Amino acid sequence: MTQHFINGRQTAGRTGETMAVLAPATGEEFTRIACGNAADIDDAVKAARAAYEGAWGKLTAAERGRLIARLGLAVLDHFDELALLEARDTGKPMAQAKADIEACARYFEFYGGAADKVHGHIVPFLNGYSVNVVHEPYGVTGHILPWNYPAQMFGRSLVPALAMGNAVVLKPAEEACQTALRLAVLASEVGFPDGAINVVTGRGHEAGAALSAHPGIGFMSFTGSPEVGKMVQIACAENYVACTLELGGKSPQIVFDDADVDAAVPIVCKAIVQNTGQTCSAGSRVLVQQGIYDEFMEAVAGQFAKLRAGTPEMDLDCGPVINAKQRGRVQSFVDQAREAGIPVIAEGQIAQGVPNGGFFVTPTLFGPVPRGNRLEQEEVFGPVLAAFPFSDEEDAIRTANSTAYGLVASVWTKDGGRQQRVSKRVRAGQVFINGYGAGGGIELPFGGTGKSGHGREKGFIALEEFAVTKTIVHKHG
Repeated sequence: MTQHFINGRQTAGRTGETMAVLAPATGEEFTRIACGNAADIDDAVKAARAAYEGAWGKLTAAERGRLIARLGLAVLDHFDELALLEARDTGKPMAQAKADIEACARYFEFYGGAADKVHGHIVPFLNGYSVNVVHEPYGVTGHILPWNYPAQMFGRSLVPALAMGNAVVLKPAEEACQTALRLAVLASEVGFPDGAINVVTGRGHEAGAALSAHPGIGFMSFTGSPEVGKMVQIACAENYVACTLELGGKSPQIVFDDADVDAAVPIVCKAIVQNTGQTCSAGSRVLVQQGIYDEFMEAVAGQFAKLRAGTPEMDLDCGPVINAKQRGRVQSFVDQAREAGIPVIAEGQIAQGVPNGGFFVTPTLFGPVPRGNRLEQEEVFGPVLAAFPFSDEEDAIRTANSTAYGLVASVWTKDGGRQQRVSKRVRAGQVFINGYGAGGGIELPFGGTGKSGHGREKGFIALEEFAVTKTIVHKHG
């Protein structure tokens, strides 16, 4: 059984209650975790506050950076252990789990080096005045993470907050929290002061709700569904606490008739099946200009038909989805599309020999999908790709912007002017030209608009998200 990590030590929590964690690849229980409640969250927030006002808060930026970098090296030292934990917890193929641990270590490396490089500035003002603008930590920040990328999300959400000098309280997803707990222990082992990092496991409506509503936090970071994100934002508003929300997407991959088809096809496929489609930035819509629609979709279908889903150790294209509920949800999209008569262009396969109890779904490619259909408007969060033909540039932009989301997009064309026009008009926080994704993209600001949320993670901008900007005006005559 795994326990909370509060104030530098593992604890069973106030009630001692536990809950089962199921392996997605088998459907069987493989461990139990502590069920945190409001009292456990309160303990964690108090421990974080004491750390911020004590040993952690007294460190210089350079000293914080060294500790963060040291933890990144510890991640690499425990690479195989962490990758196995991540794969078992989420069901993802080993290659994906290893890539996630590498990305996790990169967050520590990047923000460890950035900790002492967040500089203020001087504002020229009236004669007889000096004006300084500085960035200060909130004190205690709260973090609620999803189950799709536990290790990466630990690095993406917590590490910039730590780099800015905040002490943190984390509520990881109950379905997948093993790497987060192990990272917290490693942090203590490399020298983080007690209370700097606290992890409370449990159900979202108990521990997660208590964290987002706690008056002792100064800032909240949430990644998850739009529905829960709205509740988090309301809870934070009650205490006048700001928050960053990353809530998913319905990201378009736009392929014009002058695109390099050979280059685009494998990336279009990977953008939807990576992590079994359980990726907020998944390229779940492919928009193809009518002149090359048949040719392009035939090539994509050939790739899709080769896709296979299996257990982590099989190391295939996909793993299972996270649980039975998610499998049912993904399957409902597939079943409804079939019942509506939307053509299935291609399907992958579930590999022979997978456990009967595993939460596997078949990668499926639909098209052409009618405008306004559920497959166009709603996030599936599974390996389901919807194809749409478009007529011209205006139609492409209109279709790309037809959903409430706005997270990521890609534009495939050799025309330099079109690359710029479309990139500027597509509603998305990130736009890739002749590519999709950037291997983690730790350095690149990330976040969305509309239903995809607000605020930015990754890159230097994340440091400012986790800081209060203060203006100091000195009248000296």
